[in-house]
Amino acid sequence: MVEGIIGIKVGMTQTFDEKGNVIPATVIQAGPCTVVQKKTVDTDGYAAVQLGFIDGKEYNKLSKPVKGHFEKAGIPPLKVVKEFRCDDSEEVKQGAQFFVDIFAEGEKINIVGTSKGKGFAGVIKRYGFKGGKKTHGSMFHRRPGSIGQSAWPSRVIKGKKMPGRMGDERVTVKNLTVIQSDKDNNMLIVKGAVPGAKGGYLLLKKMNFTPSVDAGKGKE
Repeated sequence: MVEGIIGIKVGMTQTFDEKGNVIPATVIQAGPCTVVQKKTVDTDGYAAVQLGFIDGKEYNKLSKPVKGHFEKAGIPPLKVVKEFRCDDSEEVKQGAQFFVDIFAEGEKINIVGTSKGKGFAGVIKRYGFKGGKKTHGSMFHRRPGSIGQSAWPSRVIKGKKMPGRMGDERVTVKNLTVIQSDKDNNMLIVKGAVPGAKGGYLLLKKMNFTPSVDAGKGKE
């Protein structure tokens, strides 16, 4: 069994539970994902497969090493390529495909994506700082305040919360419930929100996936 597959965020919708309560949900186009390369314990020290998603990448824009990689696999170029752990990659054939049906309805999964970029932001928007007074002649307002010390250590400590670029980073949302898994249309509906904007790529992974002892063991 493979750890997960690649998908695209289609958008958000809502559904209803048995009691009639409204449940926010996200629709994801998941798979089919093609096996581009296999990694085994004997050759690489662990078992994994490299999955490709979405055909139609312009062939003349690929570098020679990438072209050779797909030609060796005997499959057309794919736009998105990611690696996933699996129980035993030797049993998986190169060119085989994985579909959304690896996830069952009611199953808990983790979803990895890139959050929406917010651009340069101050500390109030970025970290939720309270800010200063806006009356009685105050000139503090939305400023961050003091950021360091004077005599010692005479520097700004690493990790200090300051203004800067917000968003556009890798985010993992855990413990999302699968509401519906539709293999015919390659669609997956999960409860709640997932990172990123519409059209963003997502990694859908099984929760607590642990390869078999042999598959996870390195070379001796």
